[in-house]
Amino acid sequence: MEDFPLILGGISAKQFLTEYWQKKPLFIKGAIPNFLSPITGDELAGLSLEQDVESRLIFGEKGYASWVLKRGPFHEETFKKLPKKYWTLLVQAVDLWSPEVKELIEHFYFLPKWRFEDIMISFSPEGGSVGPHFDNYDVFLLQGIGQREWQIGQPCNAETETFSDCSLSIIKNFRKDQEYLLNTGDMLYLPPKLAHWGIAKKDCITYSVGFRSPSIQEILSDLTETLIERKHEIFYRDPPLTLDMATSTINPKFIYQIKLMLEELTSDDELLGDWFARYMTTPKFPELSQELQEKRLARLGKEVYINGEKQKK
Repeated sequence: MEDFPLILGGISAKQFLTEYWQKKPLFIKGAIPNFLSPITGDELAGLSLEQDVESRLIFGEKGYASWVLKRGPFHEETFKKLPKKYWTLLVQAVDLWSPEVKELIEHFYFLPKWRFEDIMISFSPEGGSVGPHFDNYDVFLLQGIGQREWQIGQPCNAETETFSDCSLSIIKNFRKDQEYLLNTGDMLYLPPKLAHWGIAKKDCITYSVGFRSPSIQEILSDLTETLIERKHEIFYRDPPLTLDMATSTINPKFIYQIKLMLEELTSDDELLGDWFARYMTTPKFPELSQELQEKRLARLGKEVYINGEKQKK
């Protein structure tokens, strides 16, 4: 396996993992030379008509706070009535519907396969954007068609202020630190919680290769279900009691008992290993059968013309 994967440009996989992964952004000029997008804007619109496909339309102009979010499935009439500018169509997990899109995952062999989430694809006319925001996961943004300008801003967290009267988590005080113009085949890596804002310079398609990053709440919720199913025989027991502990105040020794119970669970490597393997490899849409996917693959043959105009590859 080559030490310098083509998709990372002039740096090695080792250098990327050491210096960039979950640390800082990386712009890669010509990550996939002569890249030909396997999906057109019209095919993406066709997928968004499907009941089982997660899709969104986002409207908003640069510098305008009142962004609007609409969720699919959509209708063909929706795309005939769209404005010429300032909107974006996003479709999740297109790798489930297109073998050619799924093949893109192989470019990221230097990362654990079970960390992969999905490939979201977006189409935007001039000015299309989803606003300044941040994600809680790692993402590679591959330009498929056209041009998109990416502005990179400040590190964010749960305290980062967003517009309260908006249907999206749009950052209120976005501060641009870097700027990149991506053309077809260029790619931008972004670590978690870094503010960014992508704006289409003209009709464009962007591939977002995301890597799952569940929250501690999601992890504990799923793990708890597993523990309930296995019916572990671990019960609360008091620490050695003394008379001064017989009060309405909870003595820290009782809290320590809870910690011991949790430590007993977390010391079970076999249980945690089995649970984690299942949890992190569960498909994004596990309810979709192979038969259903085959039907949807046929859907890519139908093109929904956006604004009555056929989109170009």
